[in-house]
Amino acid sequence: MSNDVRRMNSALLSWALCLSIMMQMACAVAADEVDDAEQAPSPAQQKAQAVWQAAGAAMIHGPNTIALRDQAQLALPSGYGFVPQEQAAALMRSMGNRTSDDFIGLVFPEWQSQTWFVSIQFEDSGYVKDDDAKNWNADELLQSLKDGTEAGNDERAEMGIPALTVTRWVEVPKYESGTHRLVWSAEATLKDQEDADPTINYNTYALGRDGYISLNLVTTSSRVEADKPSAQELLSAVTFNDGKRYTDFDASTDKVAAYGLAALVAGVAAKKLGLLAIGGAFLLKFAKVIALGAAALGGGLWSRLRGRSNNDSGTPV
Repeated sequence: MSNDVRRMNSALLSWALCLSIMMQMACAVAADEVDDAEQAPSPAQQKAQAVWQAAGAAMIHGPNTIALRDQAQLALPSGYGFVPQEQAAALMRSMGNRTSDDFIGLVFPEWQSQTWFVSIQFEDSGYVKDDDAKNWNADELLQSLKDGTEAGNDERAEMGIPALTVTRWVEVPKYESGTHRLVWSAEATLKDQEDADPTINYNTYALGRDGYISLNLVTTSSRVEADKPSAQELLSAVTFNDGKRYTDFDASTDKVAAYGLAALVAGVAAKKLGLLAIGGAFLLKFAKVIALGAAALGGGLWSRLRGRSNNDSGTPV
């Protein structure tokens, strides 16, 4: 397995776990709040509280300009908050996740009614050729994704990961050759278990000279239609720096990726989807610990992270 694939696998594990954990925490905190209210915070709770408070304190609120390494800039719109790499990585670790060197940070919405988040990475894959986008067939790509996912189920079983099946496109792959941006999303559900509201990764990419920026919105099947405009808004807010644009590629000197654009949809993705089910197993084992850590915040998890006041209007402060 290539280093690029390993990094992608690690990243998707983080995204899937983090969303599942956050959604479960919200319910667990409400249920345990009364029981835990009279208990003194444990060291683990105090550590979790410190991590979340640090993330909230470090959050950069839009409108603002966020540097994406030496590659690009994100014009963060109003209504969004960006947690930088150090605090975002600590936040991920506090929930049992891991991040790679390509991880840049997390974006959260500043409205309590929304529970998605976006994980941002820069993949230094090299220049990704987009020639195959001219001829790809969405039905064939979906079938390849299904076949690749099915073929990996034996390996997942050996790893203790539930089998998966790809059911449909959430967003048919779309590539804009003029802006060099790719958007796609597929639904992968548990094959042999009930999965009423599967985790969805809404994948967006901005291609550059040295690789690509990935902004992956993590949500659920029931919410993705309402949430995906936010991912598209953030993608459109990414611009590469001079010399780092896709059109700055120099064939005589620059590294070329080992795969083309279609592989980001149907090749590498089949391996990435193989990790989606781990979140459930993790929660079964650690849900109580996670809930206690969240309870240490005293409720208002999303409000505290975003630096919001608990007012009736819902206006960010």
